[in-house]
Amino acid sequence: MNNRYFNDIYNDFFKVEKNEINVEKVKNNDDEINILDEINSIYIDNESKNLLKQIIEYMSKYTNNEEKNYIDFNIIIDSNDTENVNKISEILSKSVKNNHYIKNNSVYKLSMYELSNKVDIKDIYDKNGLVVLTDLKGFLLLDENNKKLFLYQLKNNLSNHITLLSGNKDDISLFTSFDNELTNKYFNFKLIEIIPDIQDIYHEVLSKISLDESNNILLLDYITNTHKDIINYSSYRDKLINYLSFKKEVPKIKEVKSTEEIFSELNDLVGLNDVKKVLYDLVNLISLKEKSDLKIANVNLHMLFLGNPGTGKTTVARCLSGILYNLGYIKENKLIEVSSKDLVAEYVGQTAIKTYSVIERALGGILFIDEAYSLSSKNNSYNDEAIATLIKAMEDNRDNLVVIFAGYTKEMQDFINSNSGIASRIGYTLNFKDYTVDELLEIFKGMVNKAGFKITNDALDKAKEIIIKNKNMKNFGNARFVRNMYEKTVTMHATNTKEKKRKDVLITITDKDINIDNVL
Repeated sequence: MNNRYFNDIYNDFFKVEKNEINVEKVKNNDDEINILDEINSIYIDNESKNLLKQIIEYMSKYTNNEEKNYIDFNIIIDSNDTENVNKISEILSKSVKNNHYIKNNSVYKLSMYELSNKVDIKDIYDKNGLVVLTDLKGFLLLDENNKKLFLYQLKNNLSNHITLLSGNKDDISLFTSFDNELTNKYFNFKLIEIIPDIQDIYHEVLSKISLDESNNILLLDYITNTHKDIINYSSYRDKLINYLSFKKEVPKIKEVKSTEEIFSELNDLVGLNDVKKVLYDLVNLISLKEKSDLKIANVNLHMLFLGNPGTGKTTVARCLSGILYNLGYIKENKLIEVSSKDLVAEYVGQTAIKTYSVIERALGGILFIDEAYSLSSKNNSYNDEAIATLIKAMEDNRDNLVVIFAGYTKEMQDFINSNSGIASRIGYTLNFKDYTVDELLEIFKGMVNKAGFKITNDALDKAKEIIIKNKNMKNFGNARFVRNMYEKTVTMHATNTKEKKRKDVLITITDKDINIDNVL
């Protein structure tokens, strides 16, 4: 069914344009007004909401003798969400009751899996005004004769009833393919489910559970990163609320991504062009080695990541972990992040043990040592012991471990220059440049938009002023600074809009949400 077909349905049956709904007749009493509110709360697209309102309006007009043609409203609901289907059936039941459109408003839900028990279809329709057909895959369990019998009985009982055919697009297409008359003649109306946007989900979840400020931000991040994978919204929402209620923390995100997806995310990162090129070249080299019989030496993947805080070193390391895992170069998609304090012990003879326990955890994946320059000797035998243990592990486990040393550019260069054993085992050096003001503003805007917010130009101007003012401060955090500004902005926005209800206000960041005090 296409949009043009439904335009014809609107014009033929209702004689009005889709955006010109006359609801005066519908609003004859409180029940009908509530029905309109309920329709607006259902997660179906706007065209479907409009269609549902017009169906109800037509029932009212028919009852008041303003329309003479009786229409059987048999409807396909493109949705696997039981809550959505239930709401639609309840709305139609109320409307039928108010308008006496069919003989009764009782609802019967018939799962296709029940058909194997020789269900009496005529009896179901005799006793109920609305019938909801669910679990369409169950129809496949019937033999050919019983399929034909059911479809014959179904078509004979569709008149003077409302039948809802619910399921996902593929299941509906498969079910209706057994009899072309179902869509050509009987089921002439269709409602299409949508997944709520990020902000709608965020506010609905927060309305049902109380979280502290830090978890509010983590919740928004979680919904942002899992939104694209939602299939059944009410199930997703209820599981998330139950988890938050019980655990009092936001769930961790676990997902497996293809190399193409990882590179797509990497390409979406602002800047880092030189880093991206090195990674592309590295993957091409590994792929060539795997695909050809060329005698290419094993690729040395131990690396240096040089750059200031917040320039993307850890983010790129996580991407690299997924890429190398997909290419089969490491056995597990894991990144173990540590600093010097996780490697060096307080007592003689304990550092080697402590360092090796960390190495063992990282075997099969990547060991990421942040601020690695802290391991510089400075006549510290404990640091020397940690470095010696790392060098041996890098050599002994070259096919089962990737080590990345990360930190400030100058300090890391001094560190490597003073440790020839490590320098000789580094295969790649990646330089992470500081972001420009415009890049930092683009990162901030990306965070805001990804979370489903809109932002005013005045707010962006104010954010840019803050970035310019702080960019040259010592130990400026680059993207970390921007992330902090984003989190504080969302928190301030929540405070500024706590008494507001209009959605356009709730999702719009203004200059009042951004200021120096809430960033520093």
